[in-house]
Amino acid sequence: MKGLILSGGKGTRLYPLTYTRAKQLIPVANKPVLFRVVEAIHDAGINEIGIVIGDTGPEIKETVGDGSRWGVGITYIPQEAPLGLAHAVKISRDFLGDERFVMFLGDNVIEGGISSLIKQFASSEWNSQIVLTEVPDPEHFGVAELNGDGQIKQLIEKPKQPPSNLALVGIYMFDHHIFEAVDAIKPSWRGELEITDAIQWLVTNQRKVFPYVHNGWWIDTGKPTDMLEANACVLEELTPYIAGEIDAVSVVDGRVTVETGAQIINSVIRGPAIVGENTRVENTYIGPFTSIYHDVVIKNSEIERCIVLEHSCIADVPLRIQDSLIGRHVTVKHSTRKPKTLKMNLGDHSRMWIP
Repeated sequence: MKGLILSGGKGTRLYPLTYTRAKQLIPVANKPVLFRVVEAIHDAGINEIGIVIGDTGPEIKETVGDGSRWGVGITYIPQEAPLGLAHAVKISRDFLGDERFVMFLGDNVIEGGISSLIKQFASSEWNSQIVLTEVPDPEHFGVAELNGDGQIKQLIEKPKQPPSNLALVGIYMFDHHIFEAVDAIKPSWRGELEITDAIQWLVTNQRKVFPYVHNGWWIDTGKPTDMLEANACVLEELTPYIAGEIDAVSVVDGRVTVETGAQIINSVIRGPAIVGENTRVENTYIGPFTSIYHDVVIKNSEIERCIVLEHSCIADVPLRIQDSLIGRHVTVKHSTRKPKTLKMNLGDHSRMWIP
């Protein structure tokens, strides 16, 4: 089997962070989401991966490289415009050939990986396997309606009146029959070739499409709240370790990872949390579900359930910062005005002076 990762979106729902960084490269628990997808595919025994790229392609190619760090080979497939997931499959035909493949959206995070799903599909006679999960807002997703025996009755993209609460997770498995489907369908009202229409074509034309209902967590990291939730879920799965320095008066619990070169001075850190390489934390409280990336300084402050990206500085802030995404090269400091509650999504190179 081969792997196909779709990594061409602009990430407009994550502005301002994604003005200056591809959304798939924003880290969750100090590792870019796209890296986690590559690892999940490699862990499933797949060593040839194609990545469909768009406007952010140069940054993705520079960051991901040739795949040698994971022991995989990576081929980049340019998509000239966001013309739909089925269009991405269509332009990847030369790379995929007639092999079975797994297609994974590059900004999705799923509990437990996909190794068992890949093994299940590889040993089956199915033409496709799709992953579904129950969601509270199915109108925002591709939705599957199953019949009485648990097989697919119909698929609808972002229906106004969803027939079920089963959304398509961004993980799909196909054999070569998918190319018949993507050649047969027409663009939707959005001007895109929808993968739901292609899968519906397979169902209508009596191909074997198996619906797998995933019961664990799954997160599309498209919005700031989703990114924070994904960060919290992944932090709970980490095996903590201490590679940096912690002084004698600091209190760091057993669910905290402190990476190489980090310094913890007179501080309290309650996990699950992670402190990145060469980061300095001094006279500070870091609460659960917080990821501090590399080369950050946090001093005389409190922060909880946040993601802070590299080369940022948070100092002398009188209120606890909570539920926030803070970009690269950001400075957050204290001014003399009366303190007020903080909640923010700050882009790279921001400057914010706290009242």
